[in-house]
Amino acid sequence: MTPTDIARVESYLRTVLASDRINIEAPKNRGASVEVRAGREFLGTLHRDDEDGEVSFSLHITILEDDLPAAARSTGKAR
Repeated sequence: MTPTDIARVESYLRTVLASDRINIEAPKNRGASVEVRAGREFLGTLHRDDEDGEVSFSLHITILEDDLPAAARSTGKAR
């Protein structure tokens, strides 16, 4: 993925998500995953697909169970 691709996708995500905290940095090693962050928090990886002359980007968001708030306890009663 080129630096231009990264800058364009970062700008798009900042606009759509209404957050200047979105950061995408080019990987230090060629072929490594492009990581998307909100501030210091890792959100997921960005991938470029160039198939049949059409370019698209996909963002795979990873949410760890440990990062989620505790689940509400179920009382077992139907409402």
